[in-house]
Amino acid sequence: MTTTIFRNGRIYTGDSRHLFVQALVVRDGIVHDLGSDADMLLQYGGSDATVIDLQGYTATPGLIDSHLHLGWLGLTFLQLDLSKARSKDEMLLLLKEKAQATPENAWIQGYGWDENLFADGGGIPTIDELDQVAPHCPILLARICGHANLVNSKALELCGYHRDMEVPAGGVIVHDPVNGKPTGMLLETASNLITKHIPRPDYDQLKQSLRSSIRYAMAHGLTGAHTEDLRELGGLEQTYRLYDELINGEELALRSNLLVYYPHMHELRDLKMTAGYGNAHVQIGAVKIFADGALGRRTAYLSAPYADDPSTSGYPVHEQGELTELVRQARELGMPIAVHTIGDKALEMVLDSLDQFPAVAYRDRLIHTQILRPDLLERLKHPHRIADIQPRFLAGDFPWVMDRVGQERIQHSYIWKTMMEYGIICAAGSDTPVEPIDPLLGIHAAVTRKAPGDTHDGYFPQEKLTMEEAIHLFTLGSAQVTNEDHIKGTLSRGKYADLTVYSKDLFTIDPDELLSTKVMMTIIGGKVCYTS
Repeated sequence: MTTTIFRNGRIYTGDSRHLFVQALVVRDGIVHDLGSDADMLLQYGGSDATVIDLQGYTATPGLIDSHLHLGWLGLTFLQLDLSKARSKDEMLLLLKEKAQATPENAWIQGYGWDENLFADGGGIPTIDELDQVAPHCPILLARICGHANLVNSKALELCGYHRDMEVPAGGVIVHDPVNGKPTGMLLETASNLITKHIPRPDYDQLKQSLRSSIRYAMAHGLTGAHTEDLRELGGLEQTYRLYDELINGEELALRSNLLVYYPHMHELRDLKMTAGYGNAHVQIGAVKIFADGALGRRTAYLSAPYADDPSTSGYPVHEQGELTELVRQARELGMPIAVHTIGDKALEMVLDSLDQFPAVAYRDRLIHTQILRPDLLERLKHPHRIADIQPRFLAGDFPWVMDRVGQERIQHSYIWKTMMEYGIICAAGSDTPVEPIDPLLGIHAAVTRKAPGDTHDGYFPQEKLTMEEAIHLFTLGSAQVTNEDHIKGTLSRGKYADLTVYSKDLFTIDPDELLSTKVMMTIIGGKVCYTS
């Protein structure tokens, strides 16, 4: 039995019986005891004990991201980063420079563009402009939300585009209303027409990119991640193998819960896997389904038209009957579901489908839940349902989202304080690479309700969370998603010794100091997996 004593810290346990302690004793990866330095060293500080000095730093239970895409994140390390572009011209210049270094017919993939950040008001690049900067190579550029993509004529040519071609359900090829020609914009699943023509990385490349993103996650203080990767990593069997080899085989340690994209449900049956399959570090999670899109391109499904475009209310990815059938198939496998649902009408559809089936052992999760009509709160307040929120979305969406959804509807949007006080079980994540992986940015958005650099008092400040509430979302809340709150989420005797250690005291600093706070250590099962 190995004994490690973490001493000389200000350790926030999340356990009301002993909220702050100086020292933590770990045996075989589990919290064995906790208390003052003097008591813990006196009782357990024998010659066989390893003592690690926390140097007075503050620690919390290990942070868990309840919804991200580590596989996609790893692949973005190989792609053109457009997230810093602040104008259409800047974006086109980055593309031109990349194209000049790209051989003929080789693909250019980019990610992260957001026209809401373009200060010049020039709008989104047209297909003609994309053709001009990269006439010799096909382009696929993912918007920051992942629900819209830009392509050039070369990419359309390679996928055999014609005006009447069949588009995958839930997808749209946007055409110019005047001349009927494609604008280069593909919404939702329409990008599948393109991605199947892009050469896929081989197994070793996927493994290296995933290794990089796992290490990147731990460097940002994450001890756990609920991740959806099957589309990027080649299906369930290969995705599970990659995580098993990296986390169990190479002992990268990050506790990973793998969501299963719904077209791969047959693999669950074939491989005899179900929720909870695996071990303490790699587990199967829920079946991932999309109910709607995103607010950025008005594909999130609302119960009334968009305030800034009354011609549309968005649209569902699946009609009600199709959605209910997917839930039925998941329930046949004993699986919970994890549904992307941003608009209030999409949430209503998902709840209507869920109400037709009994709950299973693991909780269903409603991912994002950004717009909530008051009548939906009671239906979401359910012991087997989790609101899986992304606080950092507020920093990225405001102020433009207020014009998009309107002054009345915005009062019922991003209402995390209301949700928690209402008794809805909530967890928090980043949805990286849609937003940065750094959980301190998510905590900052939750407690300040503003973006870094903003000087106002926050958008709808009555919905601000306390520091303890925000940390709860990334610790015990995220553990509740997977029914693991008995073994993680607080630093209590008998639970995993997972800790995140910070350069500043989160409980005494001004919240804006979160932006300059560094992760000093990430500790998983008593093992220091990252140190700054």
